[in-house]
Amino acid sequence: MDWNRRVRQIHRCVAVAFMLAFVINTVAILLGKYTTTVGYLAVVPLFVLLPTGLYMFVLPYAQKWRGDRNSANGAAVAQRR
Repeated sequence: MDWNRRVRQIHRCVAVAFMLAFVINTVAILLGKYTTTVGYLAVVPLFVLLPTGLYMFVLPYAQKWRGDRNSANGAAVAQRR
């Protein structure tokens, strides 16, 4: 498994964990059982989502800067042929 695929997989799994924490927060607020511990439950996955999301955001630009035609424009070149 290459580095890009691993980062994307980690980002997806942590995004699911964040959604679960968000739902737990919402239910706790609606039931009146909200505590700061429950509130921080949704913040923890954000510390992982931030760097992985920024990495995926910058990746296409970095490929253009490096001149990596295989990854950035590979699909466009394949369609022209």
